[in-house]
Amino acid sequence: MRKKRVGRVVSNRMDKTVVVRVERTFRHPLYGRVIKAAKRFKAHDQRNECRIGDRVEIVETRPLSKDKRWRVVRILEKAK
Repeated sequence: MRKKRVGRVVSNRMDKTVVVRVERTFRHPLYGRVIKAAKRFKAHDQRNECRIGDRVEIVETRPLSKDKRWRVVRILEKAK
């Protein structure tokens, strides 16, 4: 089972690569407060069709470069 994440494209300056910011919320283990944390993933975009602000689904894949281990599966929502 490959991991899947949904996030927003924050950069598309590289060729066939986009940077996707994935946010998650969780409760603090001791204090119970809801915390929002974010992580950035470099993902492979074969057709260079992602734009900044797009909501995309990415899936884990084999290492494609030094930092790229994710691939864009589909664009869920285009940027306005």
